[in-house]
Amino acid sequence: MRKNQSSLSAAGIAIARVVESEKSTDERLIYDPYARQLVPVWMVHIMGFFIRSGYAELRGPGVNGYLMARERYIDDVLQDFLKAGLQQLVILGAGYDSRAHRFDFPQQMKIFEVDHPATQTEKLEKVQKIFGKFPANIRYVPVDFNTQTLSECLLSAGYDPDLVTLLIWQGVTMYLTAEAVDSTLAFVLQNSAPGSAIVFDYLYRALLDGVQKQSEVSNMRRYRLMTGEGLTFGIPEGTVESFLEARGFRQVFDVGVDDLKAAYFTGKNASRKIVGGYGIVVGKV
Repeated sequence: MRKNQSSLSAAGIAIARVVESEKSTDERLIYDPYARQLVPVWMVHIMGFFIRSGYAELRGPGVNGYLMARERYIDDVLQDFLKAGLQQLVILGAGYDSRAHRFDFPQQMKIFEVDHPATQTEKLEKVQKIFGKFPANIRYVPVDFNTQTLSECLLSAGYDPDLVTLLIWQGVTMYLTAEAVDSTLAFVLQNSAPGSAIVFDYLYRALLDGVQKQSEVSNMRRYRLMTGEGLTFGIPEGTVESFLEARGFRQVFDVGVDDLKAAYFTGKNASRKIVGGYGIVVGKV
């Protein structure tokens, strides 16, 4: 991502949530009442049209299905941890994520949104406009994952290593260096109470290497000069459990496209496509 440019991919995900939220309750995978207000109106009109018209599906069959299933799965993980007594939440690479506002959190629970300064600045303007002020329980932490460590930024912002914490890392790892990914995972392991966990999605290495072809990956590479966001990191399919265990995590649970389809693509969504090449994993401390 360019230094002073907010994330276009984050805006695109928010607009996909806008369109998904317009569907009936028995069809939509998620409902986000804030997404429309977090991104520019012109973007909602233009990008939303491409999704509603079916053109986005033609360009990248199943991509929108995966993105919305990913949102829903991570929502479900968060809800399960809240039921189990979660004490602290960190959203890494938050973009225009609205989970800090969509869920019913304990009043005193600490929530941290960590993101690139350019995107976070734009989001803060929107948040203040929506709510009239910054919610007292949310702390916004600017960081560039490729050049800064979480230790530099998160600990000084009031993060408590002694609390049971869930760290959500959605749509980020594929844009980082391997060193940045390892640095973040090391921070989680060394600065989280037992019972804490991280959930993140990742790209299969075969897509990154070009062994497995996928139109959306090709499009992202084609528009890299415009977005400033290049694909750099992937994990070989079927190896994420050993990848995380080698870094000290336990109770690793890996979810693939077939699992997402079985869980969420039923009823009216039974014929909805979902693209392959991605995984979502939960690793516990």
